[in-house]
Amino acid sequence: MSNLNDVIGKIVGECSTSGLDVSESLASFLARAIVLNSANGFVMDRKLTEKDVNRLSELVLKELAAKSSVRLDTIKMQIYFSEEYASRGDVLERIQRAQEYKLSPLKTEIMASRARSSEDLNALYDRVISYMLQSSGMGSHADGIVIKEVKAALHSVFPPTNLGTFVKLLQRDKERQLKELATVVVGVWLFNRTSRESPKEAVLRELLAVSRQDTSLFTCEEVEKELSTSQRLVWKYTAVLEKMLNRDSARDASEGGAVSWVLLKHALYNVRQQERFLRLLLADARVCVQHAEELQRELWSQLELLNKTVQAVKSVPTTKVFPLFKILSKLWSGLWEEAEVLGTCSRVMSKLRSFCSSGVQIFSDADLDQLLDGSEESTDAQRVMDSSSDRIGPEEEEKDQEWLLPGTTGGYCDQPLHFSGFCGYTLVTSDGLLLPGNPSVGVLKHMDKFYAFSSRDAARMFARRPSYFISEVEENAKRAPELIRLLQLDLLSVGGRTGPSVESRCEMSTQTDVHPVETNVDRAYHWNEWELRRRAIQLTDLRTKVTHSAQTSNSHMRRENCSQTWRAKENCSQTRRDGHSSVPRPQVYLAGVRGHRVGGVEKVDLTRGVED
Repeated sequence: MSNLNDVIGKIVGECSTSGLDVSESLASFLARAIVLNSANGFVMDRKLTEKDVNRLSELVLKELAAKSSVRLDTIKMQIYFSEEYASRGDVLERIQRAQEYKLSPLKTEIMASRARSSEDLNALYDRVISYMLQSSGMGSHADGIVIKEVKAALHSVFPPTNLGTFVKLLQRDKERQLKELATVVVGVWLFNRTSRESPKEAVLRELLAVSRQDTSLFTCEEVEKELSTSQRLVWKYTAVLEKMLNRDSARDASEGGAVSWVLLKHALYNVRQQERFLRLLLADARVCVQHAEELQRELWSQLELLNKTVQAVKSVPTTKVFPLFKILSKLWSGLWEEAEVLGTCSRVMSKLRSFCSSGVQIFSDADLDQLLDGSEESTDAQRVMDSSSDRIGPEEEEKDQEWLLPGTTGGYCDQPLHFSGFCGYTLVTSDGLLLPGNPSVGVLKHMDKFYAFSSRDAARMFARRPSYFISEVEENAKRAPELIRLLQLDLLSVGGRTGPSVESRCEMSTQTDVHPVETNVDRAYHWNEWELRRRAIQLTDLRTKVTHSAQTSNSHMRRENCSQTWRAKENCSQTRRDGHSSVPRPQVYLAGVRGHRVGGVEKVDLTRGVED
């Protein structure tokens, strides 16, 4: 169904035209769930025709337009929680990104300011104050008292006369100084506020509430109270469904009466999903509260230390108090972030409550109590306790089955259970009834997944045909799409179809040392002699000693110095150059020496001239 995304866009457009506020995620989930249900007549491997598109749009619009639909509320709750809920670390990262994005325009104005006149400098100083308020969460711009306090704290460490020097700094120096000023100002403001009254927890809670513009802070007791209400509904719905299941006549009569089996089953899914989400919120809230208590204790200890430092002293060096102010600012930022996380949990919990109102309105306590007729409502803990004594024995294990049993397998309770820990056998055989599984009965490992069961008989029957029951659970989820996310089934991941699990394998090997030796590495070791000399000088702290400018003859600070010189090299140079010229070579011949008796010898000069 390659054109399913186009269908989803068409559905969202038609919903907006009809006045329905429907997100793309909700429309996508409902469309895929309807196509996935074989009872609707859609074929997964075939492209949707125009007729199929129109019929699918009608089914989705009909589902969305239903009023007081418990099933639709459950799906909306699941989609809302998946989009809004994040872990504590993700929420803190999101808060930091939002804070940086909010401060970016104001920070840019401060960095780019070239104010010179008094009016421009006053406007720049107001921007710096606004930056301090927004960056640290000290309060609102509408609170005049907080603005005066922050202005006084900034004036004590950074008077307006310093703006001239600040404007001339480089941008990186401005950013560094602005960040340092923000931390110091928060510390000064917090010290001034807490020094007026006795350091009690109520003072800090009031400051956090004012900074977050909230009247009260979220506590774990609120989540526990909401979780307790949800659990009571779960136990009551489960007890009524069990009684209706055991009495077929009563169940048949109730189909047309005040309480419907199908509606009550969907209501059970609704509160089960709320219970699961509330457990996640409670775990995060407990971590936040624990961390906040640790930060609060550290904050009070730092405040006491700061009080002792500045007590009975007219002037204290900034080198002593500024580090303490920065520590206070860091602790305050941590407390403010934890308060923001708790505020996020509070908003999510309030929204979850709205998704469970339809079930409460449909089923009144009087109708449910009448069906119970005095029967006892068993809690999840009681069910687990009752079934813990009846366990799967080691002799009942088959050759092709792997059981994790208490007493024989360590950590059997720590395995992630499939179907969210609910009993798959009961879900199939009891027409969609959800009962929590008990790992103490025995955990079955099948296809690298772990399954828990509500009783020993359920475990034995499931183990005989695990593939059949797993497929039947998936078929139940296709008919009731809210079970897909409640049971954490992977039915909509690949085009709305499930596929066989692909195992990736690779060859691996390990090697064990024959003689393992512990490595004792001294991280503080320094091999450099000059580094050791420098550290020795720092330890002696000669500035505070009498002999800080001279050394005695027995001083250990003396050392032998030596230097290395090189011999002069023998060099030679050429000062002249031999030259020559070509001159005529003398040639003289003597004529008449031989053969002539008469006559004398005649000398003939045959030398050529220079010009020749």
